[in-house]
Amino acid sequence: MPDMIRVGGASGYWGDADMAVPQFIADGNMDYIVFDYLAEITMSILARAKAADSAMGYATDFVSAVIGKHGHDIAQAGIKIISNAGGVNPQACAEAVRKELDRLGLSLSVAVVLGDDLSPQLPALMNTVDMFSGREFPDADRIASANVYLGAFPIAEALNRGADIVITGRCVDSAVTLGAAIHAFGWTPSDLDQLAMGSLAGHIIECGAQASGGNYTDWHQVADSLHCVGYPIAELSHRGALVITKPQHTGGAVTCGTVGEQLLYEIGDPAAYVLPDVICDFTEVTLEQIDKNQVAVKGARGVGVPSHYKACVTWVDGWRGGTTFCYVGDQAAHKARLFAEQALIRTRDKLTAMGASDFEEVCVEVVGDESHYGLAAREVDSREVMIKVACKHPDKRAVALLLRELTGAALGAPPGLCMFAGTRPKPSPVVRLFSTLVPKRNVSVEISDETAIQPYTVSLDEAETQTQAIAHDEYRAVPASPSHGPVISVPLLQLAFVRSGDKGDQANIGVMARDSRYLPWIAQSLTEQEVARRFAHFLTGGTVSRFYLPGINALNFVLDSVLGGGGTASLRNDPQAKAYAQILLDAMIEIPVSLWESVSNA
Repeated sequence: MPDMIRVGGASGYWGDADMAVPQFIADGNMDYIVFDYLAEITMSILARAKAADSAMGYATDFVSAVIGKHGHDIAQAGIKIISNAGGVNPQACAEAVRKELDRLGLSLSVAVVLGDDLSPQLPALMNTVDMFSGREFPDADRIASANVYLGAFPIAEALNRGADIVITGRCVDSAVTLGAAIHAFGWTPSDLDQLAMGSLAGHIIECGAQASGGNYTDWHQVADSLHCVGYPIAELSHRGALVITKPQHTGGAVTCGTVGEQLLYEIGDPAAYVLPDVICDFTEVTLEQIDKNQVAVKGARGVGVPSHYKACVTWVDGWRGGTTFCYVGDQAAHKARLFAEQALIRTRDKLTAMGASDFEEVCVEVVGDESHYGLAAREVDSREVMIKVACKHPDKRAVALLLRELTGAALGAPPGLCMFAGTRPKPSPVVRLFSTLVPKRNVSVEISDETAIQPYTVSLDEAETQTQAIAHDEYRAVPASPSHGPVISVPLLQLAFVRSGDKGDQANIGVMARDSRYLPWIAQSLTEQEVARRFAHFLTGGTVSRFYLPGINALNFVLDSVLGGGGTASLRNDPQAKAYAQILLDAMIEIPVSLWESVSNA
């Protein structure tokens, strides 16, 4: 058993830059490189690819840009590769990898984890409702994909059987890292705290450079080096001790700020972060800068083992389409909206004449007049804006009609319209997400290698608990602001690191105080009601919940029903809440003048 393993996080989504593998190989002493390619949107794209060609449905970049380009270096360094590049067709991905290895003259063993595909079990799911919205199960003929999020133990078992490369279909993002740790250290389902720390390591590096300077609140500190940003490395010990770092001689930075932001990214209740192998409590996690580009992470706890897997079903719900234009000149925003209104009137007149129904939804957004800020918008009179017009309709032809009318209205529009020349956009399917829970005992997991497919039994340990979120009311109550003298209003940007992200139609905004003394004052101003007010223009009947992480002096806000359906179901410019943190950063926070001066002058 090694004392420590080094795991490099090389990819955060399908299409991520191909910079990481050469960095890790040059840095040396790397044990594992992990790749996360899958999101709900990606699963629907891959499902359509497989429907068109039964040999497709996986992340082809993994074969060409990773194995084909770096296979010799990976083999020479003895690095194990773990990836969920299999998508909806992991066996086809493995076969393509084996062919590439043969071409390179390499004899690396490839194993596949199977069992996430729920297509054969669709009849059993039809009586379920969405675990977030309560929506009924979609019609079977509309389903694009159906998969459970598998965990890390099957990955570890594939490594135990001698695999050099492990390919999975849908698994939870952090499982590719946790699987390496379970294999290396022999952790069991009862080692809950170690599993929680391994999961946290995977969570921090699963989005690649977001942990090492990408999307960083203090982006100006790394601006000159983002072209060569380093990808994150988790150094994890058998007892669960964790250090996050990055390869030498690379750009970006690893700080408590970069790591803390990623810790908060896309989590819900931090006291009950439910993963397939362990329910994690991150509330007492602490961060310490132990050296340049080295952050020690401690304190994740395992509080149970879920008896169910989360399952995600993607399904097609009509069609959507949209396009963007630029307007330049005085009253640019007004002219842009007038242009959109007139094109919509023309289109609706034609739909009525054809006996067709109106659009289910229309979205007109002007970028440049601060419409994304809602009630917090400042009055601006920009002389150049971008306008996006999008719609949804059950009939593909109605969407195409609006796109045609928009591009065809240019010569009869207010002056100042310009656009990047190219082909007219085409309608695309509206893909929605349905989430539910499936008992682990109903899912058959298998491990396939070059010789056979063998079943793998997922242990339901005696530590098993229900998958429902654990209520930790003590982590909702932030300590009250102490007594004070005169106060000053300071932008949140100067008091906190902030990061936002999405899960389906939910958004989260994590806020980590730059100084622990700031947190009570941030909490006093940033209540659930205040965040709901600032995002009222996006909330569609949803609520806002606030959670407290005392270990890193942070708050996590979860906003329900705020993304217009999220992913490929939304018509928004920001369907994944990537900019929500930026919208919140100019919130004014009242803090004592004495506190502000003492910290600023320190």
